[in-house]
Amino acid sequence: MYSILRNLLFCLPAEASHNFALTAMTVSQKLHLSGLLAADTEGLATTKTVMGIEFPHIVGLAAGLDKNADHVDALDALGFGFLELGTLTPRPQPGNPKPRMYRLASEQAIINRMGFNNKGIDHALENIRRRRGKGVLGINIGKNFDTPVDQANDDYLIGLQKSYEFADYITINISSPNTPGLRTLQFGDELNSLLDALKEEQAKLEKEHGRYVPIAVKLAPDLSDAEISSCCASIKGRDIDGLIATNTTLDHSAVAKHRFGSEAGGLSGAPLTDLACEVIAKIRSEIGEGFPIIGVGGIMNGEQAAARLDAGADLLQIYSGFIYSGPGLIRDILIADKAGR
Repeated sequence: MYSILRNLLFCLPAEASHNFALTAMTVSQKLHLSGLLAADTEGLATTKTVMGIEFPHIVGLAAGLDKNADHVDALDALGFGFLELGTLTPRPQPGNPKPRMYRLASEQAIINRMGFNNKGIDHALENIRRRRGKGVLGINIGKNFDTPVDQANDDYLIGLQKSYEFADYITINISSPNTPGLRTLQFGDELNSLLDALKEEQAKLEKEHGRYVPIAVKLAPDLSDAEISSCCASIKGRDIDGLIATNTTLDHSAVAKHRFGSEAGGLSGAPLTDLACEVIAKIRSEIGEGFPIIGVGGIMNGEQAAARLDAGADLLQIYSGFIYSGPGLIRDILIADKAGR
């Protein structure tokens, strides 16, 4: 059924298709029809504790699909083990000019330069406050596009403070390629300053709310080996709770011949598969066993998911694979995981 719906949706431009699909999911959920598409995880779902959180199974939705938490209950009904919403910024912002999303169907890929378009963190948190589901929820936060990089800490602290009450874990997005200067926060003094500020605030919020909410940092796939080593040292040395690898890539060489291959923005989907897996293996080697890693980027089938787990990931997230394969990909991944255990 999903393949039929996908073919119809792919008749629309990418961003219009994205918005229509989310609206349709919400309508279906309100009509109690989500079960027609939801992944059948019966007999496959095995709980796993990561970052001190008990996840019902290992497959989650990556950030970016539901930026504003407008469709959280509809997505929760599709069988994911957890959802990550956002990226959310302190103030609403429109993002980059349209068109800004391109579907490369022949390559099973997507290029986007959305630019953290969102209605602001307050809007999303109000939606989260009203959600009916109680599944594991991650909230992904970033800085506003017009906040100078040397003032970025302020935006991330606002995001941490506001989302702490509602999140099971909070992701620090410093790796999107579509906000100028953002990726510089992955390095050196800028990274260390941000992590120190976040850990200090996390300690205060833990006392205030009486609960500990883990912080994960999301990294880019385009880091050199030396940069990965430096990032891991900073993250582990400051007791950050987890890593998410990876975001989209700026390397479009794999899709250079496609008519959209030269469009600016981050590339996701099948062309990212090998690179993202390699980065996870490097991170695991640098950061050691036991440190939580969430693998994301180019997971298009169960075999690729198993490779990501073998490389060192503890949990997985899907986005482009979900667009191309639908909720059935969740089941395929769980089958592959069970076969490998």
